[in-house]
Amino acid sequence: MIEFFFDCSSPWSYLAFHNIQPLAKEFGEEIAWRPILVGGIFNSINPSVYAQRDRPVPAKAAYMTKDLADWARAAGLAIKMPPRVFPVNSVKAMRGCLWLGRDDARAMLPFARAVFEAYWSDDHDISQDAVLNEICQRVGVDPAALFAGIAEQSIKDQLKANTDELMARGGFGSPTIFVDRTDMYFGNDRLPLIRDALARRRASAA
Repeated sequence: MIEFFFDCSSPWSYLAFHNIQPLAKEFGEEIAWRPILVGGIFNSINPSVYAQRDRPVPAKAAYMTKDLADWARAAGLAIKMPPRVFPVNSVKAMRGCLWLGRDDARAMLPFARAVFEAYWSDDHDISQDAVLNEICQRVGVDPAALFAGIAEQSIKDQLKANTDELMARGGFGSPTIFVDRTDMYFGNDRLPLIRDALARRRASAA
């Protein structure tokens, strides 16, 4: 089992969301998709993110922009960094992922992919209802039903519960990926290590 904790407001999560799916398919692994609110994590246990944004190291910031562009090019994705609105309030989008995946987590994937694309490729503000409405129409979701669904207390509670669970298990950002519940990896650039872990597990089972 691969667990994928993510927030669509993270460019590295967009990359990992894209890259982990063929990796999981290669090894015959199911992915448990776990939407979170990464701002809640930063507020609770990782405020250093805000300090870095307020007082960036110029050389490091310049390299991060190049690094992101390199990874995006390798994945065949278009990522604009920074978007016009950054950081963005992704709470409605992430509740939407949860609501769509309430019976089958895979049902959230077209919506999640469209949210990632709208924000990181098309530079649209995903906190706005009009943008989410357009995304719904693009992926065949009834916007009225989605907006009603994300207002349900159970959906709000589940997003908080996912976020709290990730922190309790040692996570501090997005994306955080677990293999077999306890083997944790953070970031898109750790996918080669996940591949190695899955290969070692396959070899030991042979």
